[in-house]
Amino acid sequence: MRADQVLQILDFLATAQVVVWVDGGWGVDALIGRQTREHEDLDLVVDAGRVDHVRALLHSEGFEVIRDWSPTAIAFLHPDGRSVDMHPVELTPNGGGDQIQLDRQTRWHYGAPTSGHIDGRTVACCSLADQVASHLGYEPDAQDLADMQALAEAFGCPLPPPYA
Repeated sequence: MRADQVLQILDFLATAQVVVWVDGGWGVDALIGRQTREHEDLDLVVDAGRVDHVRALLHSEGFEVIRDWSPTAIAFLHPDGRSVDMHPVELTPNGGGDQIQLDRQTRWHYGAPTSGHIDGRTVACCSLADQVASHLGYEPDAQDLADMQALAEAFGCPLPPPYA
């Protein structure tokens, strides 16, 4: 997905008054303030109370569900190739949210979003700590390795194994 496509989706959801923040590869690039690589999709943290509304909004724009791992994630694909991976969270008093995992018991906590930049525009995105934490517990692929290296270079932060 291109930066202008990301901003178009963010604007569309903002107009509908949906609380979202950018996660994943675009979230990394938002933190860094520039695009570091090409992205296949847009990962969004979304208020779980608005999932049905977001699903309907995306559907109205031509997106179809291609993977439903509710309550943890729902992936959408547009005929033009754009894709959105929605991560529903139950909003918490600290400004973040809890994502219910596939076992429907475990919760992963997103802290409050921070500000980043995509194509020069300020957007809400996951914090550095959340980006690092969300890249742990699985075998990283080349994109994960690139994202973590980009964060380390941009912020001078040490990385945990397997990225160190």
